[in-house]
Amino acid sequence: QYAETVVEPQKCAICEDERQYVRWNGQAWTTLPQMQEDGFGVVPFEEESGLWGLGLNQAFAIGQRALLVPGEKGNVLWDCVPFIDDHTIEIVQELGGLEAVAISHPHYYSTMVEWANAFQVPIYIHALDAEWIMRPSKSIILWEGDSFKLTPDIELIHLGGHFAGGSLLLWKHGAEGRGSLLTGDVIQVNPDRHFLSFMYSYPNNIPLSYSNIKRIVRKVESYEFDRIHGAFKERFIWENAKERLKASANRYKKYLTS
Repeated sequence: QYAETVVEPQKCAICEDERQYVRWNGQAWTTLPQMQEDGFGVVPFEEESGLWGLGLNQAFAIGQRALLVPGEKGNVLWDCVPFIDDHTIEIVQELGGLEAVAISHPHYYSTMVEWANAFQVPIYIHALDAEWIMRPSKSIILWEGDSFKLTPDIELIHLGGHFAGGSLLLWKHGAEGRGSLLTGDVIQVNPDRHFLSFMYSYPNNIPLSYSNIKRIVRKVESYEFDRIHGAFKERFIWENAKERLKASANRYKKYLTS
């Protein structure tokens, strides 16, 4: 999302980057008020006990869903959907409210500023992705380093790879106390829900190097978790996620180094 302007921007930096694309008939823009008029809405669903997903009722853009992770004083919104309205605010309040927004990488910034303004909460983004913030806000907090604890059981983990500041969220109380890892698409859960992908660009099929994958897996393995939630509805590895992570890295090694 871009800051308010008198005329539409000439281009979208995210769309023109090689990790995304501009559709064949060119760049198109809309506004949040227009989406509200067009009947868009947020639909909640429980993805695991205590962890609520928020998706849209119509297809739009990349199509990710956000997740509400239970925090100390409310939920942490992990990643963001490109929509919010009064009914959305009511839904989130009924589910415990919001204490912070945290974003995995720039593809999911979307309406994060509206969400922060609606609930008067901060937005946490890794400092290495600051250049992709097209709508500045005083709500944005740029964190640095390898990890950042939001609450005693919610930790942000910096990985890089897909984007320089690409990060995951570890919910230690998830998976019945075994730990749930929320990966956005910094590490993506495949449709088969048995393997994961490590890509620089998903739509343009540019994989990360195996040395980068090995570095990422080594870092992630140092944390305790048994479940992984990707960026889309029903894209999760329900158990033995750490073993599936290793198996996925080995598969990349086979094809990238042979």
